Amino acid sequence: MSDSNTTIWPAPTTRQPLDATVEIPGSKSLSNRYLILAALGTQPVRLVGLLRSRDTELMMNALRTLGVRCDVDEQSATTVTVTPPANGRFHGNTKVFCGLAGTVMRFVPGLAMFADGPVEFDGDEQAYARPMKPVLDGLAQLGAVIEYHGENGRLPFTITPPTPVEERTSPSVVKIDSSGSSQFISGLLLIGSRIPGGLELRHTGEKTPSLPHIRMTVADLQGAGVDAIADEQVHVWQVKPGTVQLPESVTVEPDLSNAAPFLGAALIAGGSVRVPNWPQSTTQPGGLLPGYLERMGAEVTFPESDGIRYCKVSGDGNINGFGDFDLTAAGEIAPSLAAILVFADKPTNMIGIGHLRGHETNRLEALVNEITRVGGKAHELTDGIAIEPVKSGALHGAEMETYADHRMATFAAMLGLRIEGVTVRNVETTRKTLPDFVGMWTGMLG
Repeated sequence: MSDSNTTIWPAPTTRQPLDATVEIPGSKSLSNRYLILAALGTQPVRLVGLLRSRDTELMMNALRTLGVRCDVDEQSATTVTVTPPANGRFHGNTKVFCGLAGTVMRFVPGLAMFADGPVEFDGDEQAYARPMKPVLDGLAQLGAVIEYHGENGRLPFTITPPTPVEERTSPSVVKIDSSGSSQFISGLLLIGSRIPGGLELRHTGEKTPSLPHIRMTVADLQGAGVDAIADEQVHVWQVKPGTVQLPESVTVEPDLSNAAPFLGAALIAGGSVRVPNWPQSTTQPGGLLPGYLERMGAEVTFPESDGIRYCKVSGDGNINGFGDFDLTAAGEIAPSLAAILVFADKPTNMIGIGHLRGHETNRLEALVNEITRVGGKAHELTDGIAIEPVKSGALHGAEMETYADHRMATFAAMLGLRIEGVTVRNVETTRKTLPDFVGMWTGMLG
C-alpha cells in the first residue's frame, strides 16, 4: 500500500494519562474570511494571529494574483497586513490556483466579479471532484460568464466578470441549492455589498449544512460595516450595498475545530488537556465541541489564569455512546468525534452530515474504511455514519489512509493513542490547517 514517495508516520500509543496544554493556531475559517473582507475594503487591515498553513497560503497567493498585497510582519509570521487594490478593481487575465482549499475555490471566484478581465481557476487534481456549481450558478445569475474546462460545475473554469452596470435600487435576487456546502452561501454573501443594489440570496434546499459557518460569515460582514441580515426560517439572507471595511487591526481566534483531536485525546487516553485563549463566545462551529465531549463522558471546565481563559477536558478512558447524534451544525469535527466513538460503550449514529461526502474526500466513506481497517465496526447511513462498539481485543494496528485530508490524518492519530501499531500515510496533509501537527501531538504526549 505504501510507496517510496509517501511518508509513513508511526502514531504514538500512550499508557499514561495526559497532562498537557496545547496552543492551537488561528482559525482557518476566520482567517480566510478576514483575508477576503480585507481584500474587498479600501484601507489596509492588520490581521494578528492569522493561521499560516497551506490553506491560508493558497488564499494569500490567490489574492496576490488578483493584485492584493499581503505583507508578512518581519517579527511575527502570524501578523499579515492586507492592502486592497487602490482602485477597488482586481487583476484579470490571470490564473488562480486553489489547491484543495474549499474556502479558496468557493470564496475567491466572487472577487473575479470585480476584476478587469477574465480569471481562470484551477487546483489539485483531487479538487476536481469537489462540487462548485451552486456558487458559480449564483455568480452567473449576477451576470458573470462561466466557462468550464472539464466537468460542468467543477474545477477548472474561467470567470469573465459582467460589464459594470449603473447603480440600481433593488437587490439582485439569487437562488441556489447550497445543500452540499455552506461555503456556497458564504462565498456569495461576502461580495453582496459590492453588487449594485445589494444581494438577496435564497437557499432552495431543504437543509442548510453547517449553519454556524454562515452565521460566522454574517457576523464578520457586520464587523466590516456591512448591513447583512438573515431569515434562517425561510433560508433567505440580505446584504445591502455599501463599503466593506474591517477595523484597522483584527485578532484571529484559535481554530476551535482543530482543538478537537487534542481535547478528544483526553477521553481516549485519560487525563487532562487544556487549550488556552478559548473564547467566551464564538461564531465557530468548534465552539460546540466542549458540550459534545461532555455528553461523551468528559469533565469540561473553563479555568482562567493570568487573564487567559482555558478549555480543560478531563477523561478516565470511559466513553459514552448515545444513539442518534445530530451533527448538522458542526460536521467538520465529525472525524475527531468518530475516533472517540470507536471506543464508546454503545452504538452512535452521527447524522446530519451527508454533505461530508463532498469535502476534501468522501469523509463518510473514508471513515468507514479506516474504522473497519483497524477492526472496528461502522457503516454509512443516508445522512451520516453508524459506529458500533467492538471488544477492545478486536482492534488492531494497520496502515491508515489519509486521502489527502487533514482531518482523516488527525483521526488516525487519535486511534493510535489506544491501538498499538497504527501508522499514518502522508501525515503531512495536516499542514493544510496545522503546520506542525506531529510536533504538537508528540509534545502533548510529553
